[in-house]
Amino acid sequence: MCLAIPSKIVEINNMMATVDVMGARRQVSLMLLPEEAKVGDYVLVHAGFAIQKVQEDVAQDSLNLLQEVLQKLQDEDAYD
Repeated sequence: MCLAIPSKIVEINNMMATVDVMGARRQVSLMLLPEEAKVGDYVLVHAGFAIQKVQEDVAQDSLNLLQEVLQKLQDEDAYD
């Protein structure tokens, strides 16, 4: 199973971008992105590559859902 995480581009340098994912920043390649990206865009990131641009509201919905899942997993671990 693959999971692509919505990430906000905060800086671009050639074909590399710095993205922010829930406060964590990392470098990703833009080489597989089929369209031009700019700072402020949201992209889906998988295995270090931006693979698709997404609308901000879609990205935020996905991040909120991911946060809910992570919280539930933490809550379950607290009961073990």
